[in-house]
Amino acid sequence: MSTHRVYLDHAAATPVAPEVLAAMQPFFGELFYNPSATYQAARSVARTLQDARARVAAILGSRANEVVFTAGGSEANNLAVHGAMRPLSGKNVVVSAIEHDSVLEAARRYDVRVVPVDKRGIVDLAALDKLIDDDTALVSIMYANNEIGTIQPIRDISQIIQRKRSERSKGGLPLLFHTDAAQASNYLDLHVARLGVDMMTLNGGKIYGPKQSGCLFVKAGVILQPIVDGGGQEMGLRSGTENVAAAVGFAEALELAVTIRHDEVERLQGLQRRLIDGTLRAYPSARLNGTRNKRLPNNVHVTFPGIDNERLLIQLDELGIMAAAGSACSASDDEPSHVLGALGLSDEQARSSVRMTLGRTTTEQDVDYVMTVLAKLLA
Repeated sequence: MSTHRVYLDHAAATPVAPEVLAAMQPFFGELFYNPSATYQAARSVARTLQDARARVAAILGSRANEVVFTAGGSEANNLAVHGAMRPLSGKNVVVSAIEHDSVLEAARRYDVRVVPVDKRGIVDLAALDKLIDDDTALVSIMYANNEIGTIQPIRDISQIIQRKRSERSKGGLPLLFHTDAAQASNYLDLHVARLGVDMMTLNGGKIYGPKQSGCLFVKAGVILQPIVDGGGQEMGLRSGTENVAAAVGFAEALELAVTIRHDEVERLQGLQRRLIDGTLRAYPSARLNGTRNKRLPNNVHVTFPGIDNERLLIQLDELGIMAAAGSACSASDDEPSHVLGALGLSDEQARSSVRMTLGRTTTEQDVDYVMTVLAKLLA
């Protein structure tokens, strides 16, 4: 085993930032109180919870009561899809072919229409336009893909949806637009009005916050059916005693991400270019999946023809490099990636593909080490 350790799976999980851990710590001990209780100590915790909600709202450009804290991105996606679709019999939902499984599997419970993507992983806007009809209640298109890092034209999609709304008869079926921004939160604009979204998913475990933390932005006036019944916490949309530590940690992580975003994007783009160019030099027949110029700055996803990705990942791990074959959420699934299939890759090509995602601790020395190791393993 190598003594040099390089973590290249930040799309799957990020370590909790020290500032985040420090902000959370009191709520595991002396400030353990249930925020719904009436005594003074509990009311103080409740105020802290509302302060965390306001801090998140300030970043989103929303009202505080439009932020619903959840246990991560999958729950937020399920609340968006099921919350919108369950009350509407016979209506349809439109999703892209490369959505996260938590959107795809939820949408499959209903009349679902799937928008294709091109070879870069960009949604076909003309096809989207045709798929939305008078019975479409929800469109869910992710902001940035978790496997190939492709960034979608969310504002253009919003304009299509706004036009479709204007064409509907007054008082007709509402048409909602949801985006899964779990992977985008470290690197892209999250202002909901500028994006033109009605709902947006954020995930703390991807932004150096605690796992099982996050939120769903729900625009005022959007009516959702709760998927957890009980005491009516979180504006009646997510019952259960609030996880104040997770909410505070998530708010702290999101603020930190936004504060350092510009510099970190610039730094990672340089490392990304270095890793892509070096990898393609090491294996000239390799192909970069996705697009170079509409891509998250930390994502490198490459197909190595003739190489078994499982064997390559084991070899990399033995040499201290932690990478992935695709989405960690489906890592135990033996089926090839639906994302790569949507791009037109064969099952064989998908099983020859590796995802490397950089993060705050990734250095130029790390990237050079990875390129050296890859050159040896692929020779």
